[in-house]
Amino acid sequence: MTQTELTKDDQELIMNLTQAYEEARAAAVQEGVEQGVQLERRQVVENLLKFRFGEVDELLSRVIDSLLQLTPEEFTPLCLELSREDLLARFSSHQ
Repeated sequence: MTQTELTKDDQELIMNLTQAYEEARAAAVQEGVEQGVQLERRQVVENLLKFRFGEVDELLSRVIDSLLQLTPEEFTPLCLELSREDLLARFSSHQ
């Protein structure tokens, strides 16, 4: 047997490793997509708060993670309608 000949076990191992690699790569791509979506949502919330209050100070930045637990349909009206004080009061207990 020469070095280039593969046994059945070698072929099976290569197939299993190839499948595992493809699955790991697909999972990494999906994770990257999900992280990108989260970054975009964070940017939307920050922009809404900046539009409404002129800036996002340290106190307001603390409520962003809580707002991101909501859907865009839920967080958008809150960002646009609640006062700064109401936002801080509503989400300060969720920290």
